[in-house]
Amino acid sequence: MVLEKLLHFGKQLLRVKVVNSNSEDSRLSRCLNTFDLVALGVGSTLGAGVYVLAGAVARDNSGPAIVLSFLIAASASVLAGLCYAEFGARVPKTGSAYLYSYVTVGELWAFITGWNLILSYVIGTSSVARAWSATFDELVGKRIEQFCREYMSMNVPGVLAEYPDMFAVLIIFTLTGLLAFGVKESAMVNKVFTCINVLVLLFMVVSGLVKGTLKNWQLDPEEILHVNHTNNSIQNLTYILPSKESLGKGGFMPFGFTGVLSGAATCFYAFVGFDCIATTGEEVKNPQRAIPIGIVSSLLICFVAYFGVSAALTLMMPYYLLDSNSPLPVAFKYVGWGGAKYAVAVGSLCALSTRYQPEMHSHVYQIANSHDEADLSDGVSVPSTSMGILPGVEERFSFQTLLFPNNHEPSTLSGFTVNICTSVLGLLILTFSVLAVQGGFASWNMVALSVIFMVCLVLVFIIWRQPESKTKLSFKVPLLPFIPVVSMFVNVYLMMQLDRGTWIRFSIWMAIGLVIYFCYGIHHSSEASSAHSALVTEMNGFSLDHELEAMSSEKEAFLNDGIDVREENNGDL
Repeated sequence: MVLEKLLHFGKQLLRVKVVNSNSEDSRLSRCLNTFDLVALGVGSTLGAGVYVLAGAVARDNSGPAIVLSFLIAASASVLAGLCYAEFGARVPKTGSAYLYSYVTVGELWAFITGWNLILSYVIGTSSVARAWSATFDELVGKRIEQFCREYMSMNVPGVLAEYPDMFAVLIIFTLTGLLAFGVKESAMVNKVFTCINVLVLLFMVVSGLVKGTLKNWQLDPEEILHVNHTNNSIQNLTYILPSKESLGKGGFMPFGFTGVLSGAATCFYAFVGFDCIATTGEEVKNPQRAIPIGIVSSLLICFVAYFGVSAALTLMMPYYLLDSNSPLPVAFKYVGWGGAKYAVAVGSLCALSTRYQPEMHSHVYQIANSHDEADLSDGVSVPSTSMGILPGVEERFSFQTLLFPNNHEPSTLSGFTVNICTSVLGLLILTFSVLAVQGGFASWNMVALSVIFMVCLVLVFIIWRQPESKTKLSFKVPLLPFIPVVSMFVNVYLMMQLDRGTWIRFSIWMAIGLVIYFCYGIHHSSEASSAHSALVTEMNGFSLDHELEAMSSEKEAFLNDGIDVREENNGDL
């Protein structure tokens, strides 16, 4: 009895959503083409990363080696983008990673994915609005900051900001109102803002080549600490000499390769905008073709822009002097091009506006309308046998069938094998990343890493030997399963580079989400409602059959009694 309840509970957590992938039955207007998606991806990605993160990461984590941080983050994003692209081709529906998780790995993981997407959108929108406000404040001489510090200051260090940014709140409400006009209108605004953004970035790269110097990539901390900064910066700013810890070792990698990886983990946030392309599946004319092209193209364009601008920024200005909130206008002021900061500020405002626009409405639309989409079709389906815990009785598990399957099409056994190997592989990659980051070069740690690596190779080989689906798609991930596995490792390893405070805040957020899911979500999800409706229908049918059977028995008994009575009467006569 207990085992049956646990089995039923496990099936509730892993129940999947079956959706109709027919591109014709969308409730939204299909008005976007491939160029719109590329502009959407570039506009939503080239925001905080190039206008905010470049200064903060270069100053605190990577120094001039921020170009390598962006390279590593871009590589991880391209690998994840390829997987996103195949999901977009298979499931051309609104919902992004939330829907993809619901269709493939089940309800619990879909909720966790959606819950964390909400967190990323909240943080992303807040940081972008703060950056928008800081850039505008730079244009007006920081009068907004002075006013808020004087009349609305808050003294809660480490928890809240020094003052509430009311102008950022106004920005959020304004851009939310813009979205209310519809996708076509905001897509047009997005393309205009993106063009302005690209022109500003080109201007920034050229300016870095003209006004920059390689000496800023070869700084010596000892020389910096003993040189008077008044000789060449009278017209710029009044600087406070930095501490030796904030300067690092100097040179191209002042904080070492560890700082580069830590910066890459933060820079990955700059590439998360590409997922908004996948959320437009129901608004694209040809989603199977346009979504993969849009994702890959926008990521490549964004990487070139990030690489060029971060290089130009660190060439124009020493990394330790970069401004964390609005680095580009301050950099132009540093090199003596005070008037250029206005052009850069206008471009950054356009970029930050497009960074916010597309993000949230499609994801919320999918979650809010999940109750209405219980469509059963052959578009994206999961066989009923694949939801079981053990393989089917018609297939026998053996080492030979594991490495040399008899079937050329995916089967219950091959699906079960891939699920188990992938789950174990994920745990091993997590363990490997933790040991690699925390264990150092100790002999026991190197032996453990070698053993884990060999086991991972065996699991990848087993997955590679399983038959693949022959379904024709406009895009499939090449080199399966190696690219997804490398993507898993790179992303998990970068996650391990984040600091303890980030993990504590993430744990609190996850705890709140799991309480909501197990107290409410698991009982009121769309799949739970569908299962309950099916059960009620089945029970009603059973009750009706039972009543009909009872009525038939009573009728038969009544007729038999009548026949018996007639026979007795005939006998008496």
